[in-house]
Amino acid sequence: MATKSTPVVNRLPFAKAQTELGRVARRAHRDKEYFIVEEDGAPVIGIMDADELEDYLELRDPNAQRDIRKGNEVVRAGHTRPAEPLERAPSGKRAGSGRTLGQRLMRFAGTASSPWQK
Repeated sequence: MATKSTPVVNRLPFAKAQTELGRVARRAHRDKEYFIVEEDGAPVIGIMDADELEDYLELRDPNAQRDIRKGNEVVRAGHTRPAEPLERAPSGKRAGSGRTLGQRLMRFAGTASSPWQK
């Protein structure tokens, strides 16, 4: 089982972040590093990969939190199915192609709509 490595958190002054923004952005995206930009030694902003920020923001959404709790209750109650049908369709194509993972999971679970659709 893979373990999560300790995140790399870098601190840098505001002026250096300005001059090296391209390099900082690449490292945040490619290497999943975090940056805390400081002004006069005080933290001002943080820089992280956009996908991770979107995940973080989604988890703060009360509707997403409710759906996660609901999903956990379903799993605890034993109402689950094997994942293999989601992974491959009989034709060898991805099951539910053209749909997001959330849509495929909700359809597979028998729920009419995805909790992520607005």
